[in-house]
Amino acid sequence: MSPVDIVSGDWPTLGEAASAIRCTVFIEEQRVPQEEEWDGRDAECRHFLATLNGQPVGTARLLPDGHIGRVAVLPSARGTGIGYQLMEAAIQAAREAGHAKAELSAQLHALAFYERLGFVAYGEIFMDAGIPHRDMALTL
Repeated sequence: MSPVDIVSGDWPTLGEAASAIRCTVFIEEQRVPQEEEWDGRDAECRHFLATLNGQPVGTARLLPDGHIGRVAVLPSARGTGIGYQLMEAAIQAAREAGHAKAELSAQLHALAFYERLGFVAYGEIFMDAGIPHRDMALTL
């Protein structure tokens, strides 16, 4: 396995690299409208950046309320475990922040991925940015 590094930080520090990944995955690949992707909440979040051999390939964010979101891995790095490592870092940060649970809204195709991390789906399927989602929670 190639060297993977996961770092966390604020938006001024990690925003440029995280933005590029999110643009590729959400705006270009999944056709999420820019006004929905850039929700104005990045400044209040803790961000996570995964690099593979020094190149940014994945990102996620933890909101102050314990929600994890904007989990994205570039197509070239999928299937390598990087998404799992990003999620482990975000879950640990939620735990350290004192949250009783971590929550997220998962795209339906990603439910099994989050279930492997211990998340449990609840509620009805809903549309977000034209993509079907379901809420999930993990007791910390």
